[in-house]
Amino acid sequence: MMISVIVPNHNGSATIGTCLHSLFSSRYQDFEVIVVDDCSSDSSIAIIRQFPCRLIRLEQNGGASKARNTGARESRGDVLFFIDADCVVQEDTLARVAEAYRNAPHSVTGGSYTPVAHDDGFYSTFQSIFINYSELRNPAPDYIASHAMVIGKLVFEKSGGFAEDFMPILEDVEFSHRLKSAGVRLSMDSAILVRHIFHFTLTKSLRNAVKKSKYWTGYSLGNSDLTNDSGTASRELKFNVASSCMSWILLLCYLISRESFFLFCMLIVTTLNIISSRGLLHAFFRAKGWPFGIRAALYYCVVYPLPIVAGGISGTLFYFQSRRAAL
Repeated sequence: MMISVIVPNHNGSATIGTCLHSLFSSRYQDFEVIVVDDCSSDSSIAIIRQFPCRLIRLEQNGGASKARNTGARESRGDVLFFIDADCVVQEDTLARVAEAYRNAPHSVTGGSYTPVAHDDGFYSTFQSIFINYSELRNPAPDYIASHAMVIGKLVFEKSGGFAEDFMPILEDVEFSHRLKSAGVRLSMDSAILVRHIFHFTLTKSLRNAVKKSKYWTGYSLGNSDLTNDSGTASRELKFNVASSCMSWILLLCYLISRESFFLFCMLIVTTLNIISSRGLLHAFFRAKGWPFGIRAALYYCVVYPLPIVAGGISGTLFYFQSRRAAL
């Protein structure tokens, strides 16, 4: 069967060459690569033209959804495999995609990131482990991420494709929810892995958490499913955020009152959070050992919740402003 690999690109010159090189190093033979350039202003086009892929150029910036839909319309394959321009496939990834499609041609199958990021810095690999664990822990997921999505072309065409008038991110979540409502089965396959290029620093990690939290909150409020267990927006993460906020409040109370009772309560809250997060914390230690695991656990439990709270507040305001504007 032919696999059509669809890659949306917008100013991805830093990563698109690595992405395409990995695809054309695949051991699987029957595939095409369609890169849809979303009106890039960098050197992306010159890089893309170095590879034997089909290049489609959009004259106006329309977003990732429009790029993916355009690539799907122009594809010739039986199965579509959506990845991003900052994803690096492994030699057997496309073979795994073909196998997943053969086993469930009417379902949508998702893969995830490798635990260790392509650029193996602390913040990049922290994010990669977090996403890998969050997406693969449930074999019947709430959504399939578009960084590794396997879907039959007929199923995709029947679905109507990605919403082109949606938020700047989370279009794959909305698409997945729409598919589930139509009775399409979603599943995860831990054998389908791509290595992601994050280039995260502390600042970029925090900004990403704020952005994701903002739009997750706004979308979830609109769906009335804010407390749902949904991939990276898991109940574990939500409990971690609540526990962290409570711990900071208890610490402040102790500093003001000097009552050891508040430290005791803080210890209980922290212990419960560690128990709740034990699966992810174990994934940190398993992937990179004790020095990384301890640092990642502290970052996840103490620092990472703060930008998520900031994004949640922003997303709540965004949601109510959008509702007011619609009235």
